[in-house]
Amino acid sequence: MVAKINASDAMIKVIESWGVKNIYGLPGGSFDSTMNALHNRKDTINYVQVRHEEVGALAAVGEAKITGKIGVTFGSAGPGAVHLLNGLYDAQYDHIPVLALVGQVPTSAMNTSYFQEMNENPMFADVSVYNRTVMTAQQMPAVVDEAIRQAYAQHGVAVITIPKDLGWQEIDDTYVSTAPLFQKAIAPEPDVVKVDEALAILKNAKHPLIYIGQGTRGARAEVIALSEQLHAPILSSALAKGIVPDDYKAYMGSAGRVASKPGVEVAGGADAVLFLGSDMPFQGYFIKPDAKYIQVDIDGTKFGRRHSVDVAILADAKKTIDLMLKRGEQLPETSWYKAAVANKHNWVEWIHSFEDDAETPLRVEPVFKAINDMATDDAIFQVDVGNVTINGMRYLKIDQDQRFTTSGWYATMGYALPAAIGAQAEFPDRQVWSISGDGGYAMVMQDILTQVKYHMPIINVILTNESLGFIEAEQDDTRQPHSGVDLIDADYGTAAAALGATGFEVHDLPELKAAFEAAKQRKGPVVIDVKISDLRPLPVEQLVLDKETQDPAAVDAFVKKYHAEKLIPFRRLLAEAGDEN
Repeated sequence: MVAKINASDAMIKVIESWGVKNIYGLPGGSFDSTMNALHNRKDTINYVQVRHEEVGALAAVGEAKITGKIGVTFGSAGPGAVHLLNGLYDAQYDHIPVLALVGQVPTSAMNTSYFQEMNENPMFADVSVYNRTVMTAQQMPAVVDEAIRQAYAQHGVAVITIPKDLGWQEIDDTYVSTAPLFQKAIAPEPDVVKVDEALAILKNAKHPLIYIGQGTRGARAEVIALSEQLHAPILSSALAKGIVPDDYKAYMGSAGRVASKPGVEVAGGADAVLFLGSDMPFQGYFIKPDAKYIQVDIDGTKFGRRHSVDVAILADAKKTIDLMLKRGEQLPETSWYKAAVANKHNWVEWIHSFEDDAETPLRVEPVFKAINDMATDDAIFQVDVGNVTINGMRYLKIDQDQRFTTSGWYATMGYALPAAIGAQAEFPDRQVWSISGDGGYAMVMQDILTQVKYHMPIINVILTNESLGFIEAEQDDTRQPHSGVDLIDADYGTAAAALGATGFEVHDLPELKAAFEAAKQRKGPVVIDVKISDLRPLPVEQLVLDKETQDPAAVDAFVKKYHAEKLIPFRRLLAEAGDEN
């Protein structure tokens, strides 16, 4: 006799077979059958109740970005489904596999203008790589199996809409998941001829640059070895921060607003770029149009999207680097390389000069020093969007096995706290941080309750400057009056304490040190609200530092405003190293 099982239970069994441990969401009436299945299978899958579906979706994304495995979230029909979209778009933009289960009214009520009934498929058409409504109870396990395969294969979002009544129906418990059969696609091997062409370009370049993206994850040693063989500095996309340790002498950081001075300057000075496993969208703003360009990617549709390409190599980045190391020759250290390393050293020393600054409101450097001093070697940093992204990119030290993520392309505020929930649910024994500005934190602060409920020892740091600072800077750059960017202050640490967390309000350096010392003894979530200066982060994309090439009065004003007296113009470092270009 064939055993029977509720269709929703069969579906959850398939999800479990793919190695999923956590599922994030908020129940609704249309999702009752799946909630029943989650209850039945509570010993084999962990349901995390969030207080807003957007938080659930971003938690699934935050987990998936750290693990590389699919994240799972859900929402009920109508409002619950709509709330998922922000998190799902973050997954789409950053190419993260996520499965969203969406409730629907019973089949008998569909297409009748029933309570909360809506045609949900069109809403998810743009955000998804797979988007289906289940039509029979029998197909539920097969449909979710296919959804997960497609999410992995296409690095995106799969959406399954489930009419409420179908999940309650009994079906034969005979479905066999395809999870054990799934294999990642074999990355293409690099073409030797093209690799030799690339090496010739890099050998003849005066100012070579290695630019890495997430496609180089797992190739830390190889990237460093290639840098040392070519004597070329390294840049990374924001999402690739940490692939090369921040303290590596030839790692310049990133280019763009969320970047460093040496990153922007080597990008602008490069005459040949090896672009490895990235689709960073701002290449055209920072790399010279006539720079030689070598692009390596496993997706040929990306070739030429960001810059004209001289050599396109359809291959895995790590395999390509390995072949370059074998076929290339050791190149001598150049004045370009020496100047880049000196520029990085000058930048780091400038940052360190503010780390014990006691002025109030506090600068951000003492805050990040406290974070770095407390962080473990495998800490996970989930960083929000805005000025906090700039500061996280510049000041967080990702040197060991720490991980850094943010909402890269979609750039949704309110990312950090939910993403931290996802990371902590997956890694209960690792130290997890959420770092937010007061704008982003206020969007999702209710889910401190989720951290409290599940005793998650997340360290939530809020940089409160009473402004949407990133947008304020844009309004300054376009010479418009400040409009809509001012925020009223609130005591977020005190509010978090009322929600059951441990909260601190920090106004000066002694309070900062005391709060972080106390946070080491945390048993559950901690919220540290630091009142910081509204000083704009140094705008490295528009530096005014060189009196020999820029208006001296403008240089004096820029240096005074940003306390940049110790920053050395890159042109001068190049000249001192003997580079005439």
